[in-house]
Amino acid sequence: MGAFAWSAGLETSIVDGRVHDRTSTQDWVAGSLHHGGLRNDAILLAHAHRNFANPAQLAELADLCLALSPSGERHAETLQTGRAFILASAAWPSTAPAALPEACPYHIAVGAIAASHAVDLTSTLLAYLTATIHGQVSVAVRLVAIGQTDGLSIMASLEPEIAQIAELCLAATLDDIGSVAYGADIAQMKHETLATRIFRS
Repeated sequence: MGAFAWSAGLETSIVDGRVHDRTSTQDWVAGSLHHGGLRNDAILLAHAHRNFANPAQLAELADLCLALSPSGERHAETLQTGRAFILASAAWPSTAPAALPEACPYHIAVGAIAASHAVDLTSTLLAYLTATIHGQVSVAVRLVAIGQTDGLSIMASLEPEIAQIAELCLAATLDDIGSVAYGADIAQMKHETLATRIFRS
């Protein structure tokens, strides 16, 4: 899907020196998981999973998701990875395909397509959250002075927290969406003006 090309603002935080070692990397990723966009994305994914056959509801969820994007790059990221996921998933056709909108954010596509293949919501949330956090850790491994061992240690340390957020999202309503990860949002905005950058967001 090309998710490796996007950092969701983490590159900016590395350039600014806020993320510089294993501890600061784990704190940054855990902050997004508990208080930022990743938690919101997982809540939206859960609602898309439940409404995979309802085109009107999926379109509303997609619109809400895009309205929550804090920057132009983040908006592009969620749409481009969503499009790529839909194309990749076509290799496994479903007998009850998801009623996806034409412009579909990544996590909306993941939730709806998983449901169309009868993948249960808990497994879908765990897979989505783990993969997204792994992507963030991979950014840090490539840009920060941490190696593969520290990266794996971060992943292992966050496993219980991933399970906790997945459990929370099973029962979360759309009213539970909210973020206080302002540093991450600002980092995503600032990324657009970085003079030299490796990632697309």
